[in-house]
Amino acid sequence: MPFKLSSTAFAPNGAIPSKFTCEGEDISPQLEWSGTPDGTRSLALIVDDPDAPDPAKPQRVYVHWVVYNISDSTTRIAENAARSGLLPHGAMQGTNDWGKQTYGGPCPPIGRHRYFFKLYALDDTVNLKKPTKAELEKAMEGHILAQAELMGTYEKKKT
Repeated sequence: MPFKLSSTAFAPNGAIPSKFTCEGEDISPQLEWSGTPDGTRSLALIVDDPDAPDPAKPQRVYVHWVVYNISDSTTRIAENAARSGLLPHGAMQGTNDWGKQTYGGPCPPIGRHRYFFKLYALDDTVNLKKPTKAELEKAMEGHILAQAELMGTYEKKKT
């Protein structure tokens, strides 16, 4: 069975509802996965936007959420888990590009941006405190068994 990541909040390559953005409640969407490979000891999730600040002229990848040490037996993250204390037992939040350990929803300054939810199956746990995406990626090197990805898009409403 392939390692697969999905959400009840939006379809693959579909629009992310404003509820999960800076124009709404800015809460994390529900995520679920299947096909976690044998040998997995933990999972890590990175949510980022490669289109910042302008999809026509991207200059950087903006990190919205970093979660690690998700139990290998976990198959979902509940809606609003980042702020409601509903993260799976043992899961930790790293530091996003706002300098916070939580989810920060899409809030593109211009145009329709792509948001990549990337889930990694790891053969070990991560011994870091509040890592950035770069720090987590470095710690994951040589430990990734599989990766699943879900992409959604968002563009602010015209005011």
